[in-house]
This record gives sequence, structure tokens and C-alpha cells, in this order.
Amino acid sequence: MSKQLLVRLKKEMAPYEKAELRKSIWQLINTLIPFLGLWYLAYVSMEISYLLTLLLSVIGAGFLVRIFIIFHDCCHFSFFKSKKANRIVGTITGIITLFPFSKWQHDHAIHHATSSNLDKRGTGDIWLLTVDEYRDASILTKIAYRLYRNPFVMLVFGPIYSFLIVNRFNRKGAKRKERLNTYFTNGMIVLLYGLIIWLIGWQAFLLVQVPIFMISGTAGIWLFYIQHTFEQSYFEVDKKWEFVRAAVEGSSYYRLPKVLQWLTGNIGYHHVHHLSPRVPNYKLEKAHSQSEALQHAPLITLATSLKALKFRLWDEKKGNFVGYGALKEINRS
Repeated sequence: MSKQLLVRLKKEMAPYEKAELRKSIWQLINTLIPFLGLWYLAYVSMEISYLLTLLLSVIGAGFLVRIFIIFHDCCHFSFFKSKKANRIVGTITGIITLFPFSKWQHDHAIHHATSSNLDKRGTGDIWLLTVDEYRDASILTKIAYRLYRNPFVMLVFGPIYSFLIVNRFNRKGAKRKERLNTYFTNGMIVLLYGLIIWLIGWQAFLLVQVPIFMISGTAGIWLFYIQHTFEQSYFEVDKKWEFVRAAVEGSSYYRLPKVLQWLTGNIGYHHVHHLSPRVPNYKLEKAHSQSEALQHAPLITLATSLKALKFRLWDEKKGNFVGYGALKEINRS
């Protein structure tokens, strides 16, 4: 990709890299208030029918995903102009979504700096092996990898492990400020959950919160997975890796129905987000539509995205994802 295109894309993104206080506040209002209302309605609906509770939980889970997108923007300091405001709102939305602000911000920044770089995998990304790496791996590694990439394990146990357990611990080498933020987040989660349980009882709390957590967690894992796992994605070794190609070709344009696009905070425009993380979520669609070059980003729909479930390994020779079945053909050739 030419330097001229890089300069052009940077110029095209620049007008959208400014947060608008009015829009950010309105997004907080139209996200947090409905979520809290739906949580309460799900609780009181148990006296009518638990099926109604589950229906309200599904909708509530959608709003929890939207809260995470706000948290995500705050981690990029793109939701407000003020860094302090981003930290405060990011920490609050992190408590609601079970994510420690400082820790996740660190890991996610590394993900953006190394996305699609085969020599810099391992932080903030999904475990990926190339065909050759898998073929040379030990039996135990192959079993672990197959379990990790199994759709049921990834989408059901993944949220429990990643969001509920891993987020509770500091990373090795974390600085004091980051460690304190994790401790504060954990403490506030305990206080919040403890208060709700004291008010309504642990059974009612679990009957409402577990479906919301599981549905939103599964949706979150799926979104992250599909944003970088599609057949003609882009992965390269460090010496050949290019930032713009990693953003535009290695991140998908996940075109969702308007309701889902709204609930997921336009994160389907992931190629725009990786190209310019300072663009707030409510400007991603416009940034995409105003750039001719971005119209050629890999397009995925709800229907075509399901194919990604069979992608397991990256074939460096062909430059695309393959399933385990392709190993037999590769071994014969």
C-alpha cells in the first residue's frame, strides 16, 4: 500500500477524530437508562413469566454490549476530549461490564499496534496458529488449540473465563496505577452485586444477571472473533507487516441490520476503527461512507459470517484461513 494512500486516508479520517460532547452524553443517556430499566423490568417480570424475563434479558444484553462500546471508546480516549472524563466514564462502564479500565486499555493498545502481525501475537488477540505451527505442535498443544477454537468452548466458556475470571487479575509487570484500578474495579463490582443481592436476593439476581452476562459475553466474543477471522484476511510477518493493510484488509466491515448496528455501537465498521481508533463510535459509519478507499474493505454479513466458524488455521502460503480438513490436502501436496 502506497505512502500516498496512507497520507490520504489519514486526511480523510482527521475530521472524524473529534468527540462531540453532546453526542457522547446523549449516547450515555440512551444506553445506560434503558439498560437499568430493562434490568429492573426483567426482575419484576419474574412474577409474570420467566420467559418474559429471558426476553427482556436478551434486549438488556444488547444494551450491555453498547455500554461496552462506550467503555471501549473511553479506553481509546475517543469518547470525550478530556482524558479525565474518559477515565472516569471508562472506569464506571468497566465496572458495569466487568472490565478493569487501565488493564484492558493497555492490552487493547497492544492489540491495535500488533493486529495481523504474525511475529507479535499473544496480547489482546485470539489464539491463532499457522498451518506449519499446528503441524509441528505437540499433541497437548493441538488438543488445547482445538478446544480453544471450538465454537461451543469459545462462545460459552470464553466469556466466563475471559470476562469473569481473567479480568479480575492484574497482568505481570503492571504499574501501580493500573493495579489499583483493577482492585478498585473488583471492589466496586463486589459492592454493586452485594447491594443488589441484599435488595432482591441471590436467586433473583442470578436469574436476571446470568442470561444478560452470557448473551452479551457470547456476542462480544463473536464480534471480536469475526472482526479478524474471515477467509481473505491479512496476516504477515513483522518485516512485511503494514499498519494500513492490517487495518483495512485485516479488519472486517461487518454489515449488520440497523438495530444490531446501533446496539453494537457501529463496531462492525472495524476497519475504520483500526485505521483510526480516535474516531468515536458514533462517527464510524460516516467516516466509512466518506472514504472511497474504505469501500473496498472485506465485507461480511450475518449470513456469510457463519462460515468463519470453520476457520481454524492461517495458511501463510495461500494467505487465507483454512479448516483442519485442509491439512490433509496440504500434507499431500
